[in-house]
Amino acid sequence: MATVIETEIPGFPLRRGKVRDVYDLGTQLLIVATDRISAFDVILPTPIPEKGIILTALSNYWFTLFAPHIKHHLLATRPAEFPAALRPFRAQLAGRSVVVRKTAVIPIECVVRGYIAGGGWKEYKKNGAICGVKLPHGLMLSQQLPTPIFTPTTKAEKGHDESITFDQACDKVGRGVMTELRDTSIKLYNIAAEAARLHGLIVADTKFEFGLDAKTGRPILIDEVLTPDSSRFWPLVDYKPGLEQISFDKQYVRNYLETLTWNKRPPGPTLPTDVVQQTRRKYLEALKQLTGEHVDQVRHCLDQQDVRLAGL
Repeated sequence: MATVIETEIPGFPLRRGKVRDVYDLGTQLLIVATDRISAFDVILPTPIPEKGIILTALSNYWFTLFAPHIKHHLLATRPAEFPAALRPFRAQLAGRSVVVRKTAVIPIECVVRGYIAGGGWKEYKKNGAICGVKLPHGLMLSQQLPTPIFTPTTKAEKGHDESITFDQACDKVGRGVMTELRDTSIKLYNIAAEAARLHGLIVADTKFEFGLDAKTGRPILIDEVLTPDSSRFWPLVDYKPGLEQISFDKQYVRNYLETLTWNKRPPGPTLPTDVVQQTRRKYLEALKQLTGEHVDQVRHCLDQQDVRLAGL
């Protein structure tokens, strides 16, 4: 299994995120999904082989599905379509990279929750609300909410994102923009939840990110979309409210880390081989169940064939 921890593309300014290496091409960006994994906002020293390929394939799948509903940032998804200066680095880029429009990133994580889990469950138990959204009394862990709720967070360059209320988000970026992002995020969540349910998966929650298009000044969908890094996927057949759910996402890694005496600060602990292998299997199962593709088929498709994207 090939593993890419970092990429090196000389000649272009580089910003390394927790998972993605982002190269500035001028009016466009090259985004490369590595096999790094983070938990509790700490990059762990142990990569998950081919994780970046799985994340890229899933994001591209959702961008295409959402294209009739919102403009997105994708321009090209395979090295043969990239600017000529990038083609010598095909081996690093194949299957795990995209060229996208450059936008002014809106500094809000647009989180939508259809079920109560994770940090939302902890907040609800404490005060009966999540990010200022009051919820009915007596909800159980993993229970479906009456309607999906919008629970934004800050988008921190360093350190932890922080939960905020809708009004606080409006203070940061404007009420008109935030109202549009809230309504769009809930709409996209509902589309994704219905599509995933048809494939036997529940989307418990997810986050979207948006940027302002340089030409129109309008919000467009950016970054990653509905991957195991940004979403909770549960198998529908095993779903039982009131319990922790089987999860096709990095909750498996978080659960392992919670068993350690680690202060959740860098450096992160090394993951054992069985946790790495099981995490990869969970990511791959999400890809296969949602798209019907095996990772080898996805890599071949992205690298050898045209990927036709709607809405560009």
